[in-house]
Amino acid sequence: MRADSNDPADDHRAAGTGEAGDEHEPDVTALASLLASSERVVALTGAGVSVPSGIPDFRSPESGLWNTVDPMDVATIDAFHRNTKGFWDFYRPRLDMVRQKRPNPAHEALVELERRGRCDAVITQNIDGLHQAAGSTGVVEVHGSIGTSSCTGCGATWTLDETASLFGEHGIATCTSCSGKVKPDVVLFGELLPAAAMERARDLAARADLLLCVGSSLEVYPVAELPALTRDSGGRIAVVTQGPTPYDEVADVRVTGNVATALPAAVAEL
Repeated sequence: MRADSNDPADDHRAAGTGEAGDEHEPDVTALASLLASSERVVALTGAGVSVPSGIPDFRSPESGLWNTVDPMDVATIDAFHRNTKGFWDFYRPRLDMVRQKRPNPAHEALVELERRGRCDAVITQNIDGLHQAAGSTGVVEVHGSIGTSSCTGCGATWTLDETASLFGEHGIATCTSCSGKVKPDVVLFGELLPAAAMERARDLAARADLLLCVGSSLEVYPVAELPALTRDSGGRIAVVTQGPTPYDEVADVRVTGNVATALPAAVAEL
């Protein structure tokens, strides 16, 4: 059984907070049963999976990043070139923040599923690298990664820690080789998603007999098409997130609550 615009902002409104499910809730038990009966599970994660780690999402009513800044001013490729200092004034604190954050139990639950041979891969819209930090090995980053930055001139690349040393007195990260502009390796508005990653994501979704959607509003295209691809190929969908999604009515299991509690509870029931 199995099932071009882009938005680099992970996923917008799928907060990972809320009243938690536990192992006795029917929806969590149903999720555990679905995981137990599936052979090819693929996870699809959005910003909500990292909210419990202290990384804010983008458009939550109270805490979303876009509540205080217009993404068209700081998160487009045009803005990067037009006002590089303004771009880095916004992005540099995010570099520092991500360096300090650690995976939460939702990340760890996905690692445990992989360890048990019940999760083939994690497709993520997140750029924070927390899935890899937790121990997931088959991670497909469809919006790039903040873990590295590259020179837009010569292509030289630096790690997250190394990028912190590239800022001069003007607050702009500059290449040490050619003095070109340095940009984090994330997909900005106006840039195409990495073709190889999207091809891999579509292939995984088409082959999955269960697409486990965690912390995602499932509204950011083209990634939002993946659950439909799984369903069209005969697979099932499970949605674990706080806010509504377009797939709530067709999902085989829908769990609303704190992803850092609900997902580990389901794994514990396996």
